[in-house]
Parts: sequence; structure tokens; C-alpha cells
Amino acid sequence: MNSRPPEGNHQIPVATAHQVAPEDHRVATESGCQYTIRIRGRLGATALSAFPTMESEVRGRETVLTGSLEDPSAVYGVLAQLEALGLEIVELRQVGPPTVHEP
Repeated sequence: MNSRPPEGNHQIPVATAHQVAPEDHRVATESGCQYTIRIRGRLGATALSAFPTMESEVRGRETVLTGSLEDPSAVYGVLAQLEALGLEIVELRQVGPPTVHEP
């Protein structure tokens, strides 16, 4: 017996989204984690404009970017931008957990 659906029937089963309710304790409302990225050198305004969602601070001869990155692909995206700009990454550190909702 053929278990394939008839031609033209391309339904994909999906699960419904979970709604965060007041009775849900410590449910993550955002998947992003806080990161700091230390970069060798002092970045100017033009280079910093490539990272609009991150705060910047100059510490000695390094620039430190701090901010929330949604998921691993966002982290890799920032790293790719830094590489494309020819910047040297000194350190990448996750400094905070995802934001959680406390009832």
C-alpha cells in the first residue's frame, strides 16, 4: 500500500506556538543572550555603524562591543562582519543568560 499523499497535496504538519501565560514560571521571553566581544584596536563611527544593536566602549587599545544576540546564527553573523572588516577578535564571551519572565 502506498502511504504517499496524492499529487498536489503538500501539507506540512506544524505544532501550534506556546502562549506564555501568567501561570508559566520562568518562561524565556527572548532567546537572546548577552555577549561581549573584545576587538583589537579602536573602532571609528563608520566601523561601529555595522553593529547598531550593540553598545561600544573603548578600553585602552581595544574596543568592547556589548549586546544581546538572538541565537547562534546572530553570533556567527557578527563574527563574519568583524572578519569582513579585517578586525582581530581578542575575546568573545557570553556574559548573561536569556531574558526570563518572572511572574
